[in-house]
Formats: sequence, C-alpha cells, structure tokens
Amino acid sequence: MKPLQRLLPLLFALFAPSTLFAQEAVKNENFATWVDDKAGWVVEKIAYAFFYPIYTTDDGTIIPLVVAWLVVGAVIFTLRMGFINIRAFKHAIDITRGKFDNPNDEGEVSHFQALASALSATVGLGNIAGVAIAVSLGGPGAIFWMIVAGFLGMSSKFVECTLGQKYRETRPDGHIMGGAMYYLQNGMADFGKNAGGMIYRPLGKFLAVTFAFICIGASFGGGNTFQVNQSLNALQETAPWLAENRWVYGLIMASLTGVVIIGGIKRIAHTAEKIVPLMCAIYVASCLFILFRHFGEIPSAISKIFHSAFNPGAAWGGFIGVLVTGFKRAAFSNEAGVGSAAIAHSAARTEYPVREGIVALLEPFIDTIVVCTMTGLVIVITGHYEGGSMAEIAAPFAAEDNGAGLTSAVFASEISWFPYILSGAVVLFAFSTMISWSYYGERCWAWLFGDGASMLYRVIFVFMVFLGSIITSKNVLAFGDLMILGMAFPNVLGLVFLMGGVRRDLNSYMEKLKKVGFIEYK
Repeated sequence: MKPLQRLLPLLFALFAPSTLFAQEAVKNENFATWVDDKAGWVVEKIAYAFFYPIYTTDDGTIIPLVVAWLVVGAVIFTLRMGFINIRAFKHAIDITRGKFDNPNDEGEVSHFQALASALSATVGLGNIAGVAIAVSLGGPGAIFWMIVAGFLGMSSKFVECTLGQKYRETRPDGHIMGGAMYYLQNGMADFGKNAGGMIYRPLGKFLAVTFAFICIGASFGGGNTFQVNQSLNALQETAPWLAENRWVYGLIMASLTGVVIIGGIKRIAHTAEKIVPLMCAIYVASCLFILFRHFGEIPSAISKIFHSAFNPGAAWGGFIGVLVTGFKRAAFSNEAGVGSAAIAHSAARTEYPVREGIVALLEPFIDTIVVCTMTGLVIVITGHYEGGSMAEIAAPFAAEDNGAGLTSAVFASEISWFPYILSGAVVLFAFSTMISWSYYGERCWAWLFGDGASMLYRVIFVFMVFLGSIITSKNVLAFGDLMILGMAFPNVLGLVFLMGGVRRDLNSYMEKLKKVGFIEYK
C-alpha cells in the first residue's frame, strides 16, 4: 500500500470528529453556549484545590498555593545550582549553535531542534496575550515580576531537563522516551535506594501518574484550546467575518495540526526549527519598530514598571497582586518548573544530560526576559493599560481576557496595517505551540495507556483544537492556567528530592569543561 493510501484513513479519523461537530455547531446555535457552560463548571470545581489561597491580604488579594510553590522551587534550584542561569549562559549558546554536536550521540534531534521544539511550546500566545492580560490586571509592575520569574525559572528548566535526559529510555526501534513521568518514577526509585526509604518508589510512581494525567489536561487546555481561542481573537481584528464563523478557523487549524502530529517528534522538530525563528523574527521586529519610534519614552516606561512593581496602588495588597499576576503569567508563558519541556529535550542527541539542561535554561530567557519584556514595553509606552492614556481602548479587551485582541489594538494604534502582520505571527505562534504540546500530551498518554492508544489521543487533540474556537476566553484561560500550573505540584516535589544528584552531575561536567574541555565539531 502506498504511503498516501495508508495516510488517508488516519486523516479521516483525525478530521471527522471536528467536521461533525462543526456541522452541529451550525445547526444548533446553543451548542457553543452548552459547551462553554460545562467548561466553566469543570474549571470551577478544580480551581479551588490548585489555587488554594495560602495568604490573603486585608483587601482580599490572595497568594495561590501553586504560585508560591513555583516561586519557592525556582529560588531553591537557583541557589542549589550555584546560579547556573548566569555562569552557564555563554556555554549554553555554544552548545545550541552546534559547537559540541556529535552526530554519533544517541538521540533523535539536535540540541537546536530540541530547543526549537520546546520554544515552540513556550514562545506562543502567552507572550502576546498573556503579557497583555498581566499588564491589564496587575499594571506595568507585572512585567518586572515576569522578568524575575523568568530569571529564576532558568534554573528550574535546567534541573528538569537534565533529569529528562538522565532517565530517558530508548526503545528497540530507536525512539527516545523521556520526560517528568520517567524521572519521577525511576529517579525517585533510585533516590529511595540511596536514602534507604521504601516510601520513595511508590511516591515516585504516584507523582509520575499524577503528572501524566495533568499534562494531558494541559495539552488540551493551555497547549491547545487557549492557543486557537486567543489566535482567533487576534485574527478577528483583521478578519471580522470570523466572529460569526469561528468554527471555520477551528476546522482549518484542526486539519493543519492533524497533518503534522501524525509524523511524531521528528516532523514536529523539523517544522518547529523553521517556524520558531520566523515567528520570533516577525514579532520581535514589530516590537522593535514601535520601540524605536518611541525610543525617548523607554526610560519613562521602565520607570513606570519599577515604580508599579514596588509601589502599586492599595499598598500591601496591591504589591501582592502585581507580584502574583507577574509570576502566574510568566509560569504560563515559559513553563519553567512544570516539567513539560523535559519531554522534548529528552530526545536530543547528547552524551551528557547536564549539557541538554544547560541548553534548556535559554528558554525562559528568550521567552520571558526578551519576548515578554518587549511586549510589555510596547503596551506601557502606548498607554494601553489601566491608568494609561489609551485605557478606554484597552478596557473592553481586558474585561474579556482577550489579551491577543488587546495586543493587536496596541499595534494598530501605531501603524494601521501592523495587525495584519501580527495576525500572521499569532497564527504561527499558536500553531507551533499546539504541535509541540500534542507531543507532550501524547507521550504522557502513551506512558499511561501504551503506544497503541496514541491515535485515540490524536483524535481527541484535533477535536479540542476545534472546540477552542467556539468557547469563551475566560473559561479557556482559566482551564489552561489550572492544567499547566497544576503540573508543577508533582514535578517540583520530585525535583527537590532529585536536585542533589543533578548538582553532583553538574559539578563533574563543569570541572571537565574547565580542566580538559570537550571535543568541538564546529
């Protein structure tokens, strides 16, 4: 049978559910409302546990458990690894550009391809919509705390991606299997042997299973429905007819996603290494254009960011609010500490697990410190935030949590045709994020239910792409937060137990780098 003939049944299986539900949506105007109501009910039931308030100020501002969990973990990893986010930065760049790439090393993709695959999942609508939402909710000061979260998150990424490499498994067919579910299960078992505790093996298994289920939910939420929903919101600014035909966009994106995810990590990596540099170049160039036009206003904008970060309104409650908003949106954007990137980085060709961890620490830097900061500066300079000169324009978008639409309005206020460029970038951001998250979710699904169940996951994932086009932003954003941030609970706990081994491996690697060096191939 020819490859195309074998592919056609798969494509039909992937696209048929979306087509049927698209037809239903047209026939029944209440379908979208029914789905949205159900989504809201699910979100409400889960939110209380994940966002349990561990501290509440006098004015009602809360610190959710998950945010504190991520922050404390990131601080611990930064200190325990001796500020690896600073001292290994240059080496990370050398590795990424292929200086130490040995083609004979075991793995499926290069360091750069692994980084591109992981970045395609993180550099996405969180950088566009998420930043806009953060600034509209927390003011300019949220940008400062996003940068701090990105800096600390570099250490979290290093630890989890090193472990992803260390505990990966190679199948007889050559495919690499790795990620948090592997190091939580096997790493905790090894830790128990050394620590002499019988509890660590079952604890590791429990954490791994919990992580896998939440990761699957995250792939459907933040890595799927949020992306298509927010990209559609931005696209509607230039194509208003989509407002009444949202399902059309959902069906197109579902079809394109289905074609790519059939090919697995290699096709995803090859697609990502082409899309990620392009979309980053387009978006960063757009931001730089506006920033250069307002070059003289940048010092004032930076001053507003710092002042709002430490002296927001409502005194202590305001400070806590802007800090939480910044860290929350940064975590959603760069995914540091949630364990997702370890799945992509586990497939990289390398002899040293630490080396891939060092590559991974670049992700929060690129994603949050560079791209998110640019977005935030543009929003502050143009006044599109609460209290800014363009606050009236921003208000409707902020009320609907339509961050992509708000960012589009920001660019439109500067150059009328910029939203068309942004729309293209947004679609690329959303598409690349979805194909990478499909791989994360599928690996967890296969780990739980076996490789034979992968096709079922792909069918569900493609249908969820369509679903994201018809439910509201608020429920999509809330569900995405719940799932992606929820992954941090089992992951960070496991990382705390396993970070001692990572530190020993790091010391050995850095000592060899300093005294002997490594073979250079470029």
